[in-house]
Amino acid sequence: MDYIQAIILAVIEGITEFLPVSSTGHMIIASSFFGIAHDDFTKLFTIVIQLGTILSVVILYFKRFFQTIDFYFKLLVGFIPAVVLGLLLSDFIDGLLENPITVAISLIIGGVILLKVDEWFTPKEETEIVKEINYVTAFKIGLFQCLAMIPGVSRSGASIVGGMSQKLPRTTAAEFSFFLAVPTMLGATVKKCYDYYKAGFVLSDEQVNLLIIGNVVGFIVAMIAIKSFIGFLSKNGFKLFGYYRIVAGIAVLLIHFFVQKLTII
Repeated sequence: MDYIQAIILAVIEGITEFLPVSSTGHMIIASSFFGIAHDDFTKLFTIVIQLGTILSVVILYFKRFFQTIDFYFKLLVGFIPAVVLGLLLSDFIDGLLENPITVAISLIIGGVILLKVDEWFTPKEETEIVKEINYVTAFKIGLFQCLAMIPGVSRSGASIVGGMSQKLPRTTAAEFSFFLAVPTMLGATVKKCYDYYKAGFVLSDEQVNLLIIGNVVGFIVAMIAIKSFIGFLSKNGFKLFGYYRIVAGIAVLLIHFFVQKLTII
């Protein structure tokens, strides 16, 4: 991985992490084009630069993130399913991280769901997030979030749909998805770093620099993306993202089968 590739991947991460379009899926596609998707450092990089994006959540929602103890317990409850399944399915998930076809199919299926989600679920009135989400709701959203272990599903998309299935308003579901990303992505980063060093890899000075640049770029881009997404979502819903996912998924399939094999060499 060179610096240009690192910046491009970080921009993709920052834009897509909190949108229901799958940041992991987009980075798999991009790294496959670059021919670096198989590299162990690339897999580490795509996880670790999420630290920059989750920091953007903490900064943007500073007053709401540091609130009652009850709020943190709800995040913990929502985080538990990802911990359990993440540990059990770690090797299987790593295998999927090299497969653009899995990403393409997930993008298309998720796109169809986003086209219909506003029709399927009738939300309540907008209320304060702590009052609106109880422990059972938080746990159910956490279960939905686990679907994002399949590349291309979208962590934010799965958890937002999970929230709306519990009759949460769109923006409330989206904001809880942002908050839930903090322990989930922090845990994923710690686990990935541990596995990396356990396998005997050591970061070079250049790789450390790449991670620093990736986190800084991801943080800046995510700040802009989050503020834009909430405003757009409250007015327009999910259909544009649904159409985008379907078009992107079909494009990946066409490119893979007819233009350039996106397999890992």
